[in-house]
Amino acid sequence: MALVREKSYSPPFWLPTGHLQTIYPALFRKVTGVAYRRERIMTSDGDFLLLDWCSSMPGDMSPALAIISHGFEGDSHRPYIKGMVRMLTGSGIDCLAWNYRSCGGEMNSLPRFYHSGATDDLDEVVGHALKAGYRKLFLIGFSLGGNLTLKYLGENRRRPEEISRAVCFSVPLDLQACSRHLDRLENRIYQQRFLNTLRRKVLEKGRRHPDQINVRLLSSISSVFTFDDLITAPLHGFRNAPDYYQQCSARHYLATIDIPTLIVNAENDPMIPVDSLPVDTVSALRHVDLHLTRSGGHCGFLDRSGKLYWSELQAREFLTKDL
Repeated sequence: MALVREKSYSPPFWLPTGHLQTIYPALFRKVTGVAYRRERIMTSDGDFLLLDWCSSMPGDMSPALAIISHGFEGDSHRPYIKGMVRMLTGSGIDCLAWNYRSCGGEMNSLPRFYHSGATDDLDEVVGHALKAGYRKLFLIGFSLGGNLTLKYLGENRRRPEEISRAVCFSVPLDLQACSRHLDRLENRIYQQRFLNTLRRKVLEKGRRHPDQINVRLLSSISSVFTFDDLITAPLHGFRNAPDYYQQCSARHYLATIDIPTLIVNAENDPMIPVDSLPVDTVSALRHVDLHLTRSGGHCGFLDRSGKLYWSELQAREFLTKDL
């Protein structure tokens, strides 16, 4: 496939920068018309995941299901998730928006959290969807969920043949580069927002698992990198943050993806440096397409009209080719 510099997207004139294109939808977008049915499933290691289903045909099952993975410290109720659910269910595709461990409004049971490479949990969700009777699956990922989705697809032994297409937006394909990029002064607002919720989760987990979670480390954490170095990595079996980033960055798994896969990133994404994207690698791949837009921010992509989201239109067009 190819690297495409996408010219069909233009933001509203009143959102001229990547920061505004990121922040405005996150804070002010309201998505109506999405009614979830929540399900709690047990994982093979004795924990649980919270799944939110939305049917395109109430009382019946669509032939196809889109499994949607949210971003860092997000959940199934974020506007970019619910907007995608509304778009796809309106096009005859059922949706399953799942919440990572510690997300979705309820702390998970085990000491472990989620992380950018935890494809074992995505595999459990996919398996659960297949048991429900779906025989055509699409995967959609945003931000961290995009990295997770692409890594999962690149681990060929994990991919059921029912998965036919995938689309991912605003993907941090090089985790270390993106983590370090959050240290820039203009990105501190995002970093502090992430750290605020992460610290609360660590404190709660520390109360539940004092022998495995050292809350005193929080005083040493001033960045996402140090959080991953002191908390994420050791808790999930990595030596340190660089080891975690090296093993889990999706850029290392793209070459073995063997289904049509679309990645969409904006060049002005404030959280993902454009020079961290493996454009040369993708240009040589058969099944992976990388579209770069000049604008869009991070999980933004509000179109020029100020009413529609270009990303949702792109996903619908790409996925319905397989219906």
